[in-house]
Amino acid sequence: MLVVWSMSELKDKVALVTGGTSGIGKAAAIRLAKGGVRVGVLGRDDDNLKQVVKEITDNGGQALPIDADISQPEEMERAVQEIMARWNRLDIVFANAGINGVWAPINKLEPDEWRKTLDVNLSGTFYTIKYCFDALRQQGGSVIITSSVNGTRMFSNSGATAYACSKAGQVAMAKMLALELAQYRIRVNVICPGMIESAIHEKTVRRDLDDASEPVEFPEGEIPLTDGQAGTAEQVAELVLFLASDCSSHITGTPIWIDGGQSLLQG
Repeated sequence: MLVVWSMSELKDKVALVTGGTSGIGKAAAIRLAKGGVRVGVLGRDDDNLKQVVKEITDNGGQALPIDADISQPEEMERAVQEIMARWNRLDIVFANAGINGVWAPINKLEPDEWRKTLDVNLSGTFYTIKYCFDALRQQGGSVIITSSVNGTRMFSNSGATAYACSKAGQVAMAKMLALELAQYRIRVNVICPGMIESAIHEKTVRRDLDDASEPVEFPEGEIPLTDGQAGTAEQVAELVLFLASDCSSHITGTPIWIDGGQSLLQG
């Protein structure tokens, strides 16, 4: 039977988007809102948070700004309470917030640098899903986690040990929870972006990597599908929309790479 999907299927559903003030999170929040979803936009930059919410509401959407740190469990518990107080439901969770952290050889990577990356990327994802669970199980829903090509299909970025481990851990978490939460009709999937135009790369601290890198010779261009041109946050947002919708109603526990073939070339 052919199923034709309509944007009206998402109308009036409620989403939480973490890391929603820039890059993939911002693009996803705006795209979901265009589809009729009411969006809780979570971030830590108050000015950018207000700007994203204003962009959504100026275009007829509904959005709630939530200032919270995903690495702090009490703040994530409060964030979900704010959404429930406003809309009394939660259908979609886009656990997107994360950091690249410090990239350095293992002997130069400090314990607190390792800990911070894991606290934000892995523990933050755990807190997000944990505190959303009670709201999601009321009617079922979709959880989408932003992982990466690093640690899942690509291991050639020397020094990215903490980051790659946190991203691999997210995929394992998603597969575990896909089974655990299936009885509540909650789907859990993972997106694994490659090089995407985003400010996160500018914030990455790289230290003492010259001796740690293994020289590798690739064919011309790092992204085969686009001759090296990075993907866009808006392209990733379309994948988020698909995984949030009923078009993906039989997909769970699945990582999806969105990288133009980059990780196949550089893995």
